[in-house]
Order: sequence, then structure tokens, then C-alpha cells
Amino acid sequence: MSKPFPPMTGALWVWPPQAAVARPMPKSKIFAHAKPDSALRALFTAQVDSITWAYKLAPETINLPASPSVPEIEIFEITLKIPELNHAVLSCIDRAIPFPILYNLRFEGYTQPVAAYKRFSEVDPSKWVVSDYHEAPWQADGFVRPGLPIALDLQGLYELLLRQHLSVPARAGESLRDQLERMEELAKKQAEERKLTLRLHQEKQFNRKVEINAQLRTIRLAVDSLKN
Repeated sequence: MSKPFPPMTGALWVWPPQAAVARPMPKSKIFAHAKPDSALRALFTAQVDSITWAYKLAPETINLPASPSVPEIEIFEITLKIPELNHAVLSCIDRAIPFPILYNLRFEGYTQPVAAYKRFSEVDPSKWVVSDYHEAPWQADGFVRPGLPIALDLQGLYELLLRQHLSVPARAGESLRDQLERMEELAKKQAEERKLTLRLHQEKQFNRKVEINAQLRTIRLAVDSLKN
């Protein structure tokens, strides 16, 4: 690995040995269920070396009751050919596997946790809805990992594990869905901020610069509010 990685702040744990599956997940099986187009298949070929169904967190493996929204939690390890993975690959896997999944991306002695909030659709409860993917920092193999956090059921455990992937902390009493919606709004405002900053650097007229600066101040206040 050529670049240094920051120290890990969470999102990697010692998985219970009784939850181990250690079963290879053929790409062909994922393709059969998700039916990706040729461009997405090419991404799998270029970026993914192998996929392993590593662990299954379920009532029979970790003795926590299931909930209707989280019957079990899968842990997938993906060994990469390059130190990055297009999120479209993860979306394809999530379409093929009808359970919440936490991903551990592996590359040259490092692991990166990635996850998206996966829930049943409120419009069609037979379908899953997957939010944006969130990446925790890379962590060197051999780093001491904590055990799983204490939870009353799989729903609570899933939310605790997923929150550790999020770069913006939860506010006091904030639900996971509210936290994720705030992060989505923050991402939109940050994109607006970048566009306005570029326009400001390119603008030549003084009066237009003043207007853009005023817009930037408003956007930056909104960004700070959403972060805190």
C-alpha cells in the first residue's frame, strides 16, 4: 500500500467465531440475481478479486432476537485488485442479497469498512431500499479491534454498527434515519459550496463577486449547522 492511512476510529470489530461462514460468493451468483449490465460486470472484473460471505449475525449465531426489519446481518469481505471500489459494485451485491450487509474491503494488509443503511421500502415492504454508502477509514491488519457493542436485538446492533461508519456524529436523541437525512442534506450543501467557490474564483466582475460571496456565507452557515 503506497499511501498512509489514518488511525481507525471504529467500524471494525472482532466478529464472534460462532458466526463465521467463510463461504466464497461467486460473482456469477450475484450476477444471476442482480442482472448487472456489461459496464457493471466490467467494474467487478477490474476491481474485485474475490467476495467472501464471512459472517452471519443472526439469532442462532449470536443469540440476539431478530426484528422484522433486521432478520440477520451479513458481513462480506471483498478482496480488491486496486485500493478503491466503485459503490455501484456494492449496490449490485445489495440487490442480490435480501439482508442488511456490512462490507470489509481488503487490499494489501489493510481493511476498510463500508456500509449503507438498508431497510424495507415503506411503499412496497417486499423490496429493500439502500441509502448512500459510507466509508470508515482504512485500518492496518493486526490493529486491535473491540468486541461487538451491547444491543438488545439485531435492529439495535445494526444501527450501532452502522453509525460507526458515519463521518458526522449523531445529535443527542437523533434517530439513525434522521442522522442519515441530515448527512444527505449536508452533502448537497457542500456540493453547492464547491460550485460557488469555483464560480467565485472564475468571476471577474466585482459586483458579481460580492453576490457570490454573500451566497457562500449563507451556504457555509448551513453547512456548519448541519455538521453540528
